[in-house]
Amino acid sequence: MYKNILVPVVLDEDHDTKTSYLLAQALAGEGAKFTVVHVMETIPAYATAQIPDEVLASTRDEVADLLVKSAKALPGAETKMLHGHAGRAIVDYADAHGTDCIIVASHKPGLEDFFIGSTAARVVRHAKCSVHVIR
Repeated sequence: MYKNILVPVVLDEDHDTKTSYLLAQALAGEGAKFTVVHVMETIPAYATAQIPDEVLASTRDEVADLLVKSAKALPGAETKMLHGHAGRAIVDYADAHGTDCIIVASHKPGLEDFFIGSTAARVVRHAKCSVHVIR
């Protein structure tokens, strides 16, 4: 079984993290480490120039709180906020931290995914470790 499991999550009401956490526990070996991550996409400079710094900081704090609350459902999990492009940030973090399994949720692909590619598809194509995709 896996020893270092990365579970990327989306923190909105439409995404259920319960299945990801249950799968992580099922695939974990004895003494496995769980890391729950959320990626905050980079906001273009032209947009951030119009948003007060307090609002940006408050939003980051709210997301960090939601991440910690969500990760409590996975006993012993650490949390980490990442920034940048979601697919790239997840793969880079996994490479840098010796992750041996990524558990990523996916949505039903639509036409836009054939041109752009979903986060899950990018993780599957570029990760150097095992990737379990759940839908």
